[in-house]
Amino acid sequence: MPALVDLPADSTYRVARVVTEACAPAVFAALMPLIIALHSTAPAVTTGLGWALLAILFCSVVPYAVIWVGVRRGRLTDHHIGVREQRRMPLVYGLLSVLVGLAVLVLAGAPRPLVAMVVVMFAVLLIVTAINQAWKLSAHAAVASGSMCVLIIVFGAALIPSLAIVVLVGWSRVRLGDHTIGQVVAGALAGVLIAVPTFILLA
Repeated sequence: MPALVDLPADSTYRVARVVTEACAPAVFAALMPLIIALHSTAPAVTTGLGWALLAILFCSVVPYAVIWVGVRRGRLTDHHIGVREQRRMPLVYGLLSVLVGLAVLVLAGAPRPLVAMVVVMFAVLLIVTAINQAWKLSAHAAVASGSMCVLIIVFGAALIPSLAIVVLVGWSRVRLGDHTIGQVVAGALAGVLIAVPTFILLA
């Protein structure tokens, strides 16, 4: 995957770091429920925010808190869990948190598209967790591609150019040396193949 043109190597590294942080799975896990909840309940903004905050708590805040605690206690090397062997337990805890959140949303009568979004997040995380037991699939790429596909389904073909974000995220992971091109491409494909049929079927 080519580096950004006309920028010195140290500059591309900094750009890649910014992209990786701005497009981390935890960020998408917070933004996507917010967008889908507000769209589903419009024009009732307050209602949408309520549903969004509930989903964000279980899909982003709790899983990221688990990782943060792991880093603070020295059990994890960094908040992106760069060492594959360290990923199992944080991913499992994340799965459990999303599953609990999904149950709460269903029982509370959350909007169907929001429930579908959370199912997509759970399914993507499940596949990433399973594959990461043997191979370091890019969670960044999987979550980014799945999220962009859902946005295209919800808002239409005008958002197809947003897929460039997936390419940018993939480039950042390779530029930082955290993943190979193959791991990024596989992650992006996994996100698409999981998100599109799941969201269409459930939403």
